Amino acid sequence: MAHFFAIAPRIICTLRFRIMTYESEKITRKKRIDKQLKASGWLIIPYSEGMDLTILTNHAIEELQTNSGPADYALVVNGKLLGVVEAKKLEVGAANVLEQAKRYSKGANKTVGEWNEYRVPFLYSSNGELIYYLDARDSKNLSRQIYSFHTPEAMETLFNSNKETALQWLKEKPINTPGLRPYQKEAIQAFENNLEERKRLMLLAMATGTGKTFTTVNLVYRMLASGYAKRILFLVDRKSLAAQAVTAFASFDTPRNIKFKDEYELYSQRFKKEDFEGEAYDPTVLPNSYLTNPDGTKTFLYICTIQRMAINLYGKAGAFGENEENEDDAEKLSIPSHAFDLIIADECHRGYTSKETNVWRNVLNHFDAVKVGLTATPASHTVAYFNKPIFNYSLQQAIEEGYLVDYDAVAINSEVLMNGAFLKEGEQVGMIDTETGREQIDQLEDEREFTSTEIEEKITAPDTNQKIVEELKKYTDEWEKRTGRFPKTLIFASNDIPMISHADRLVSICKSVFNRGDDFVAKITGSPTVDRPLKKIKEFRNRPNPKIVVTVDMLSTGVDIPSIEFIVFLRPVKSRILWEQMLGRGTRKCDEIGKTHFVIFDCFNGTLIKYFKDASYNFKIDPPGTETITIKELIEKIYNNEDRKANAKRLAKRLHRIEKDMSGNARDKFATYIPNGDMGKFAELLAKFFEKYK
Repeated sequence: MAHFFAIAPRIICTLRFRIMTYESEKITRKKRIDKQLKASGWLIIPYSEGMDLTILTNHAIEELQTNSGPADYALVVNGKLLGVVEAKKLEVGAANVLEQAKRYSKGANKTVGEWNEYRVPFLYSSNGELIYYLDARDSKNLSRQIYSFHTPEAMETLFNSNKETALQWLKEKPINTPGLRPYQKEAIQAFENNLEERKRLMLLAMATGTGKTFTTVNLVYRMLASGYAKRILFLVDRKSLAAQAVTAFASFDTPRNIKFKDEYELYSQRFKKEDFEGEAYDPTVLPNSYLTNPDGTKTFLYICTIQRMAINLYGKAGAFGENEENEDDAEKLSIPSHAFDLIIADECHRGYTSKETNVWRNVLNHFDAVKVGLTATPASHTVAYFNKPIFNYSLQQAIEEGYLVDYDAVAINSEVLMNGAFLKEGEQVGMIDTETGREQIDQLEDEREFTSTEIEEKITAPDTNQKIVEELKKYTDEWEKRTGRFPKTLIFASNDIPMISHADRLVSICKSVFNRGDDFVAKITGSPTVDRPLKKIKEFRNRPNPKIVVTVDMLSTGVDIPSIEFIVFLRPVKSRILWEQMLGRGTRKCDEIGKTHFVIFDCFNGTLIKYFKDASYNFKIDPPGTETITIKELIEKIYNNEDRKANAKRLAKRLHRIEKDMSGNARDKFATYIPNGDMGKFAELLAKFFEKYK
């Protein structure tokens, strides 16, 4: 009894709350579901005996009679009964009550067809907050949550679409575009196979530098040519990436031997002319009407930033807030959920903060479309949304097969140390695949906290920076003496804050220490003090100067500059994903300069590398100072069956580097021992041969 009196106040409060918040189904319908339907363009009318459905255009009929009882709402478009809605009160979950909508569909009269006993194709259930939907015409389809009811126009477009014809086209047309690499074909095939299985959320994981954009161009073309998707949105998270994507799509030669932009409508957000300096293409800005008044007969691709689309949907208050790039000309628009059939989210690992992750999700959730994520660095929040990758091509595999270059690490003694480790001693996350580490990384959270104030104060100190740059110069001098070229260098600074800018200080010190003229060093950030940053990125990529660029975030992801050979970290990094994206700036091959590898400079005495040592899937970096094993020693270890698989991979990487420096005469001599003297192909076959060993 004493116990009862002790908990009685809580019971009473709970009951009082339930009574106060109780909402009957009738109230839920009038207060919530009616509002949702009206917002999507439906006129709500009551059912009457003998009513003529053929004269109705965009009407939601309440209590339409069926052989299985009255349907809560029946949706009629231009005389056709196309949808049934089952309504439940707020406190009842909407997911499981589609069964009642199925009964009403099977018992409906005066319909336009029959599919597996269903006489109404589109089924919905709602409790006023959540909406679930099923296209009952195909037995492979699964019910799913959507975030608003389809408009009458969207429903008619859905009814008239024929995915089976498109899927048959994809089966009959081989993926054989000239220039596609084997793994790129596999990625596209994996996507199309999952479409066949009616999957609507997919993740493609491909290492930085392995041609995600070219893969995507081919994937998009096949979607448009087959008719599976007519209106496609390609989302990026930087204007520079949008400009790159526009150029890549516009210049793509289709199988009909014409440019993509001449075969299909290609639109982008607004750019400045200098963003495309040196390139003839003049992008066309998407008319707002394509977003606000979707037309199912139009076929086009739209490329824009996630920041811009967030503003279009939610206004500037609901977007990312402060970020490096402004979208001053963007405005809030009324965009219905069926504006696109397919959405491709490039660099979908984006989400270095919880707010960014929420904005990404909100934008993607708004649209009822097939959604594909592209990333080199899948993490827990990425997999939680898109599910596990349907295709994965790792950096290590790309290096072994000769598509990317290897890397070395150097520790610069700055007397500044990163405290702690990303993974604590003995900590494991999820199930670890000992062969690849993939499961650990997919399920691993992105960020761990450390106290960075003291570290940033030390690493941005002028004396520290002077010593670091002077030490860096010793390595660039040696590199230039050995190769005959100064290595293009990307330096990551801690900040670019007005008056105390670390980036500005590093630019000044580099100009003084290297003493090769004012244009030799440049800053590229989103700061207003940087004039035409996209133009500067192009200059860094294509022109002799600048040789050294200082940045903070702007060049951390997606930007393609193959000639980068030195990457310097003077910024304390907390995000595993950001760490891998930054390192990815150096992995691309550059045959024009004979690039064999790139070098990572850890200006925290090697403790930054140690911080991420067990948490990086793509980069398995030996701590700076680790003794180098000779090729002869590697061969002996493989012969003696000492960790054969790992040592064979090390040997393959070493042979790939040698192949880059081989002369024609050297190839002729090696032809006696390996086919055609092709050291790169031999290295690739070597790694594959030893895959079977533990």
